[in-house]
Parts: sequence; C-alpha cells; structure tokens
Amino acid sequence: MPIDDIDRSIIKALNANGRLSYTDLAKDIGLSRVAIQARVNALMEEGVIERFTAVINPEKIGITVSAFFNVEVEPKSLQSVADTLADEPAVTSLYHMTGPSKLHMHGLFENTKEMEVFLNEKLYKLPGVVSVDCQLLINRYKSRMGMRL
Repeated sequence: MPIDDIDRSIIKALNANGRLSYTDLAKDIGLSRVAIQARVNALMEEGVIERFTAVINPEKIGITVSAFFNVEVEPKSLQSVADTLADEPAVTSLYHMTGPSKLHMHGLFENTKEMEVFLNEKLYKLPGVVSVDCQLLINRYKSRMGMRL
C-alpha cells in the first residue's frame, strides 16, 4: 500500500500519541473525522499500523533487569529455538541476525534470580543452542517507539 503525506502525518501523530481521538487528529491534519477514521482503518487493514499498545516503564512495575542476549544456534535448530523463545513472556524482542546462526534477543526480568532461572531452566536446555552471550543494560538513553518516517 503506497502511503501519501497525509498518511505519514497520521502515522506520525499516532506514534507520538496513540490515544488521539479521530476528532483531534482530524483537526491537526485538516480533514474530517470520517476521512481520518477511514484512513486509519485502511492503514490497519493493510498492516501499516500493526496495533495500538501502551508503552510501560518496566522499572515502575518492579522489573529491574533488562538484558540483551546473543544466542548462537545450530542452523538446523534455528527455527525451533526462535519459535520457543518467541513464546516466552520475558522475551520482548527476538531477531535473526547475520553471522553464524545468531539470534539477538532482549528480555525483561524482575531480578537477576528470575533471569538465572530463565537461563538455566529454559534457554540453556533448548536443543541446538551452542552458546549464549548476555549483556545487562545499565542505562537507557533512547528507546525506539514506532519508527522514523
């Protein structure tokens, strides 16, 4: 679906504040509420807008450990390991990266004990996992929410 400048303006506004009403969005963009609603619905139907969600600050709800993992996996096991990890509630993002069958993963944990249990009882036991490199987040300076247009 090709998007025009109006669609880009809608996406940018919703990316900044996903709770904007169609009426407020229409005022900002300069279209009718009905036209805005139709465009948002079309963007959703085409998968341009995947979903609306709340962005939660993990520390405010007691999640104190943010960790990034590079998981090396045997090529034949890559898909099954990725599928298993994608279903884990602690895993917030998971990507297949270039290199020797690397999965790059981010996880959030209440504390280091919970992360240790995840590592020992789940990640290390997965068939095909060759090695795991883990880095703990010290400070978050910027986190991408949505995308740049």
